[in-house]
Amino acid sequence: MMLINCAAYQEGQKLADIPQEAISDYVQRPDCFVWVALKDPEAGELEEMREEFGLHELAVEDARNGHQRPKIEEYGDMLFVVMHLLEIDANEQIRIGEIDVFVGANYVLSLRSRSNISFLNVRDRCEREPHLLKFGSGFVLYALMDAVVDRYFPVINALEQELEQIEDGMFTKESSARENIEALYALKRKLTVVQHSTTPLLETVHKLFGGRVPQVCVGMHEYYRDIYDHLERIVKQIEALRDVLNTAIQVNLSLISIDDSAITKKFAAYGALFAMPTMIAGVYGMNFDAMPELKWAYGYPLALASMVAMDILLWRRFRKAGWI
Repeated sequence: MMLINCAAYQEGQKLADIPQEAISDYVQRPDCFVWVALKDPEAGELEEMREEFGLHELAVEDARNGHQRPKIEEYGDMLFVVMHLLEIDANEQIRIGEIDVFVGANYVLSLRSRSNISFLNVRDRCEREPHLLKFGSGFVLYALMDAVVDRYFPVINALEQELEQIEDGMFTKESSARENIEALYALKRKLTVVQHSTTPLLETVHKLFGGRVPQVCVGMHEYYRDIYDHLERIVKQIEALRDVLNTAIQVNLSLISIDDSAITKKFAAYGALFAMPTMIAGVYGMNFDAMPELKWAYGYPLALASMVAMDILLWRRFRKAGWI
């Protein structure tokens, strides 16, 4: 386990960094809350946190297993929030991490897994706004969720740019049709990953500001509604990108059909150019005595001239029609 930070706060001000074994003492104080951040904790450390904070065992089990669907669950006065952390790696692939947040009246425990995304700037932001940090764990949860959601926008923008590059390659012939199709389907899989990380979260964030609001979120309605608006905007961007992506796939398939049709026309045109001389030669190759012009001295040159003239005429017609 990597203990990123463990601090106690009171009335919007940081009291001190506290040792792990002192967590339960500060949690019992009604006028302060404890904020602990861990990275890649193991089962033993999770059990220690469960004892210090009195966490619900089902929520701890979900955090221990990991790979959870984004969700917000209530266990009495405690909230258990699961969010996905998305980032683009050096190979332009989407890496999926996870942050599990336990929120109670006097504590916030965040567990970050499979991700190098840091949230130290979130802590700095909260400490710079003591008038909001007075709301306690509810504001810290908002700040963490806001940071996670805001980091979805660069991922969406990167996917938009990738789609634009693929579209440019489709019309400039910089890549083959097969390469374009493979790139489009790879992009579609990335969009699906982002959709699976955002849509479930959008469905659950509404409970933090609409209807019966959890006690730790009271007074923060406008802030959680802002997160909902950001998520709604992201989901709409994903839907728009999927529509454009499906259209690009259809256009690429149409371009393939057009190219195949052009190739077929060329084969047909060249076949006709060979067919006309073959027909004339075939007629005069038949073994009949009464064939016209057989005894004429200019019959052979005339037949050759006819073949050339017919091919020239056909070639000009095909050239004008764009078949050659």
